[in-house]
Amino acid sequence: MGELVRLEVEDGVATIRLDRPPMNAINEDLTRDLFDAAKEARRREDVGAVVLYGGEKVFAAGADVKAMATMGPAEVRPMIAGLQEVLNAVEDIPKVTIAAVTGYALGGGCELAMCADLRFAAPDAKLGQPEILLGII
Repeated sequence: MGELVRLEVEDGVATIRLDRPPMNAINEDLTRDLFDAAKEARRREDVGAVVLYGGEKVFAAGADVKAMATMGPAEVRPMIAGLQEVLNAVEDIPKVTIAAVTGYALGGGCELAMCADLRFAAPDAKLGQPEILLGII
């Protein structure tokens, strides 16, 4: 894994932890690290279940719009295609997957939560697809 996503295994449960403070905004580096973590969780025989977790304050607030602000459509398309590939890899993990959602799970973060077999939402969880308001979903 890389610096932005960690895979920790304890007692047969793998935790895939997003770690890009403050909001776990999804950029190309986090996407790459998440793909590696999903492949590792899939491969490991000592893993029977996987928990997707963003930390105590936020699950994932979606795409890093600051990074995307200067990009044109030709640059954004491959980034979105890469994220879709990663979300498919998470969804295809052949083990029980659980999203532990705290704080915001918006846009791509909400999509990541939806890839899990089960979702547990903390009382402060806010799930949504704000891109609907932009007409880009």
